[in-house]
Amino acid sequence: MKSIKAVSYPVHFQEKGYQELTNLIAKNNYSTLFILVDEHTFSDCYPKFIPHLATDKRIEVIEIESGEINKNLETCVGVWNAITELGGDRNSLMITLGGGVITDLGGFVASCFKRGIDFVNIPTTLLSMVDASVGGKTGVDLGVLKNQIGLFANPQMVIVDTDYLTTVSEREIKSGMAEIIKYGVTYDIQLFNEIKINKNLNINDLIFRSIEIKNEVVLQDPKEKSLRKILNFGHTIGHAVESYHLESVDKENLTHGEAIAIGMVCESYISNKLLNFPGEKLNEIKEVVLSIYEKVTLLKEDFTGIIDLLKHDKKNVNGQVNFVLLEDYENYQLDCKVPEELIVESLEFYKNLPSSK
Repeated sequence: MKSIKAVSYPVHFQEKGYQELTNLIAKNNYSTLFILVDEHTFSDCYPKFIPHLATDKRIEVIEIESGEINKNLETCVGVWNAITELGGDRNSLMITLGGGVITDLGGFVASCFKRGIDFVNIPTTLLSMVDASVGGKTGVDLGVLKNQIGLFANPQMVIVDTDYLTTVSEREIKSGMAEIIKYGVTYDIQLFNEIKINKNLNINDLIFRSIEIKNEVVLQDPKEKSLRKILNFGHTIGHAVESYHLESVDKENLTHGEAIAIGMVCESYISNKLLNFPGEKLNEIKEVVLSIYEKVTLLKEDFTGIIDLLKHDKKNVNGQVNFVLLEDYENYQLDCKVPEELIVESLEFYKNLPSSK
């Protein structure tokens, strides 16, 4: 696959990426290479990666605990301390090898250490390949509130190697599909139709087109002032549902994609009520979601907690929750205000859907 040129960095695919990484290291004469992993990517992905790393530079591996629960400032402090103790300086390079938690947190750590060192993202999950590794967003959670602390910072490059997908579970693959569905209904309906009819699904093509779409959007609106907001479809309610499950002791944590899938159903329902998004298209989104994701049990008593978390969404302005809603496929409205009772109604709509087959 051909490389994609983002704002100030390239996205390379497969072996081309490792060749360019070797060139980058030689060109910049980095003092030390820090490779950020979690316990899973260290055991499963690091052995796949290290044979591609052709360098005589000092290599230090920093391992953090996996999971969204560890995407916080405390973990960052641990990584900053490790870099410092290992002699990191302003000419060090951070290589993130992992999913969205690793790429988000690693980019943030690199961008703040000594006011910024270079970093390279190597995403290892479908979700991070199509979303977290591209677009210049870095950051961590504040408690259970998603991505409250962070900044825009671009890597030197992104390397997408689908061989890493052999190391992740089917559940993680499905998690990444939610972002691809989002790209489809907001920007390229052909992408959604390919998933809907489940025919000729080529994962490499889905990844390439998803990155292409996100890059096209980000190039037009790098700081999320207008168009880039469409990438938040499903995420306003979805992030609140994800955070609610994260903080609830009696509920199993959801993957990001599972929560966003719920958000897309709810926000499609709201779109139908407020913007006359066609009912048959709401049903299409609902059916595709239920065909991929197991139905999550939401109870009426959960709604208040979810809505309370909505009020802390980072996209809010003057205390007002802002939604991206659909008038039709590829036709949207930004910064929509939604009455709380309609948000409750949308959660009720999802709650009453039949269980997944």
